[in-house]
Amino acid sequence: MEIIFEDNHLIAINKQVSDIVQKDKTGDEALEDKVKAYIKRKYNKPGAVFLGVTHRIDRPVSGVVLFARTSKALERLNEMFQERQVEKVYWAVVQQQPPKNEDTLIHYIKRDTEKNKSYCFDKEVPTSKQAITHYKLLGASDKYFLLEVRIETGRHHQIRCQLAKIGCPIRGDLKYGYARSNPDGGIFLHAKSIKFKHPVKHDEIFIEAPLPEDPLWNYFKGLKAEL
Repeated sequence: MEIIFEDNHLIAINKQVSDIVQKDKTGDEALEDKVKAYIKRKYNKPGAVFLGVTHRIDRPVSGVVLFARTSKALERLNEMFQERQVEKVYWAVVQQQPPKNEDTLIHYIKRDTEKNKSYCFDKEVPTSKQAITHYKLLGASDKYFLLEVRIETGRHHQIRCQLAKIGCPIRGDLKYGYARSNPDGGIFLHAKSIKFKHPVKHDEIFIEAPLPEDPLWNYFKGLKAEL
């Protein structure tokens, strides 16, 4: 478990692709429980440890996950996420060059809970919700393209679904049309950074998650997310 920020109110982890943020039907140990155990050990906390999940990223996605260590921090962070006062930047690697070097994608996403998959539509359909994603081409290798992605809405599999909709499925993402999986079961989508006002101290916090160790990610490491 890689801790990338910690104070009395918050703790941020650089999630690995194998981790789940909260318990699910697999029964695997969740990142939430690992963080609770760490806090209990480090601070000799008696009884149950409070830890609030402020947001989640998919299991095959790596990158920054922010937890609240106090109820006050959790309440304020929940409000900030709802009011879109938290800026998150993702990096995605795709094999197909996007139609434009920079664009805003607006689709309507409908979730299929049984298949754990979302579908993108150009127009509103029953039970769909609007999804807004901004992307910018940051760089390219001989075979792949690196995109910086920011989301205005937080729909299920939003980035994965919308990039696939424009013909750019993320490398390794079989669920959304990529041809091959990655050996570790992950996909090349990384929650690179998060910026927000501290919920208690009110100073600006910027947390950046190092990229996974991988030859392709290593190729792109010299580039900086623009926050």
